[in-house]
Amino acid sequence: MIKIRPGDERGVASHGWLESRHTFSFASYYNPEHMGVSALRVINDDKVTPGNGFGAHSHQDMEIISYVKKGSIEHRDSMGNTKRLPAGEFQLMTAGTGVTHSEYNPSDTESLEFLQIWIQPEVFGIEPGYQQKLFDTKLGLQLIASPDARDGSLLLHQNAFLYQLRLDGEKTVSHRLETGRTIYIHVVSGHINVHGESLSEGDGATIKEVDVIEFNGVDSSEALVFDLP
Repeated sequence: MIKIRPGDERGVASHGWLESRHTFSFASYYNPEHMGVSALRVINDDKVTPGNGFGAHSHQDMEIISYVKKGSIEHRDSMGNTKRLPAGEFQLMTAGTGVTHSEYNPSDTESLEFLQIWIQPEVFGIEPGYQQKLFDTKLGLQLIASPDARDGSLLLHQNAFLYQLRLDGEKTVSHRLETGRTIYIHVVSGHINVHGESLSEGDGATIKEVDVIEFNGVDSSEALVFDLP
């Protein structure tokens, strides 16, 4: 079974300094048919104008992943971290018992474009934490986050796996889905065919009740693939 989430049907937020597209219900955007998939609760596609950003605000009991598509993020938090997250890198912040942070576009000229992803943890009330990593760029599936930090991936406090998928026009990648689990794919750029469906930038799809999923590249493309409980 595959269910498409068209990118042009996502929720929209426009604040002048911020243009955002919400895959799932978030803030003032509410759609009871799109409340998340399994433990995956938020995928926000944000564009921030130069010199602007999110002031200090708090989170609790959430795994928050940021992936920069263009520009960079200036990150500060109550754990004492002051970090710069450039394009291509992943950040995973465990909010746990509570953390306050801010995120800014430090450039005076370049827009910031990034994905913010929230995954509900398996256990609440854990110690907050911060991780950041640049992974190798290669075709196929690259493991980014996992519940046991296997193969150098970031530690995710949920029985979920995040992969970065890169394809070209000739590449096909298969992923075996264990019984009872669900895949959610979000296309970052390019075009990808999945089980006879064509997905382009901003589109997503929920896939379940299949043994093997095949991702077929149409052109140079990138996606995030979530293997969820």
